[in-house]
Amino acid sequence: MGRRRFHSDLTEDIMTRPLILITDDEAQILRFLGHALQAAGYNTCTAATGADALRMVASQRPDLMVLDLGLPDMDGKSVIETLRQTSDLPIIVLSARDQEMEKIMALDLGADDFVGKPFAIGELLARLRVCLRPARKPAEPLLRLGPLVIDLAAHRVMQRGEDLHLTPKEFDLLVALAETPGRVMTHRQLLTRIWGPAHVEDVPYLRVFIGQLRQKVEVDPTRPELIVTEPGVGYRGAASG
Repeated sequence: MGRRRFHSDLTEDIMTRPLILITDDEAQILRFLGHALQAAGYNTCTAATGADALRMVASQRPDLMVLDLGLPDMDGKSVIETLRQTSDLPIIVLSARDQEMEKIMALDLGADDFVGKPFAIGELLARLRVCLRPARKPAEPLLRLGPLVIDLAAHRVMQRGEDLHLTPKEFDLLVALAETPGRVMTHRQLLTRIWGPAHVEDVPYLRVFIGQLRQKVEVDPTRPELIVTEPGVGYRGAASG
């Protein structure tokens, strides 16, 4: 009886683990990531082409995809674009294409994060944990970013019990980053959200506001910990936990 219950509990545990779809045309990467993610407590499935990945998303319903951009049948960015027409599946791009423009294009198309090859498995696992956290809903009355408490209804920000005085745009920027802690938001995404699509090229303008915001929320604005720069791409709000 005890052995049957143990096996039942073990099977239930395995079945409830998040399923990660690894899409890469390098067999060595598929094997390495499969073993590493399974050792970290995830279930995995694999695809070597973009077409296979799209079929696997439909049939296996994974909880997250790790996606290489250099696939033999289509560009990984096309996979992202196709998926985003019908799915909000979290996508972490894992690619040797580390040019800033490749990162920006993948993120603007809807990828949730980008890790360049060669990579440290610890970093990938950390990004994976962030992407698997439930998304914070904008209607949530309170958001947190490090020691900051953001009251959406009262349009108020507190740091260790003291009110911070932010301009409306600074407040909107802080909310955007606090809603997606640990995830990069591109310049284009932030500019579109805060100022509208007519301002997607105004990156210097965004940097000015980020600098002003850091002066108010960071302990040391020259070494920011709450609003982290992703060089050439955008910004991340500090991941919690």
